Amino acid sequence: MIVGTRGSQLALAQTKQVCADLSKLTGESIDIEVIKTKGDKITTSQLYNMDSKGLFTKELDIALLDEEVDFTVHSFKDLPTELDEDLEIIAVPKRESPNEVLISSKKWAELGPGSKLGTSSLRREAFCNLYNKEFELKPIRGNIETRIDKALNTDLDATIMAQAGIKRLNLTKYIKEVFPLDYITPPAGQGALAIITRKDYDKNEVIKNALNDYVSMQEVFAEKKVLEELGVGCQWPIGAIAQMKGDEFNIYSILLTKEGEILKEQNEKGSIRDAVELGGRIGRLFEDYV
Repeated sequence: MIVGTRGSQLALAQTKQVCADLSKLTGESIDIEVIKTKGDKITTSQLYNMDSKGLFTKELDIALLDEEVDFTVHSFKDLPTELDEDLEIIAVPKRESPNEVLISSKKWAELGPGSKLGTSSLRREAFCNLYNKEFELKPIRGNIETRIDKALNTDLDATIMAQAGIKRLNLTKYIKEVFPLDYITPPAGQGALAIITRKDYDKNEVIKNALNDYVSMQEVFAEKKVLEELGVGCQWPIGAIAQMKGDEFNIYSILLTKEGEILKEQNEKGSIRDAVELGGRIGRLFEDYV
């Protein structure tokens, strides 16, 4: 089997873990094919100022459709809301922490007006404004290691990042604080991986049985459904988080303006069997605000 992946340290770490898990359960050997995406080549622009559809996925999809690779591994939050009709998300492994974290030499409460915070995320910018932090916001791009270095060793005072990637690269010593999910709500799918295959691939069931975590899949499918109903991506400041709480499935989403005004927030509860419908319900409630 051949797996396609982006070439960042995080993408390779994620893919190697998926391959190890799959090989352990199936006995299959798996070769890794690194594929560079458009998003990897653009290092200067704010992503939300661009057409971000498939920015980190399109080239991998082409390799799949051309049968150059058998499956691909993605960070779920990078996926566009619609896949090519011949492809499918066959598995979502057990999700890592979806939380946002602060990288800084100071605590969040110690970062006062005029502090320089590096971010290229409209959602993170909106949350900073929601809490009246009055930061001087600076664009920041690059891989995880680069952004940590910029936050700690340049004129920046801090940055906000996803906890999952930092944990996967064993860099948790740089985390100053972990934000509660209802304080800075993550983007749909954060912390989860997506395994994508061709619908007609003859080993789909093998991959699904070995790698898929049902609860994690329902969580991120519900979150992504919010965006799908709205037809938006990272161009809008929107957070979504779904979780099982006891026997009940919960999904919470919040829509803000760039300036930090809350346009709408909604929580839905129900059965995990209705996860995607619950996400869709939130998306439809948000439609009048975008």
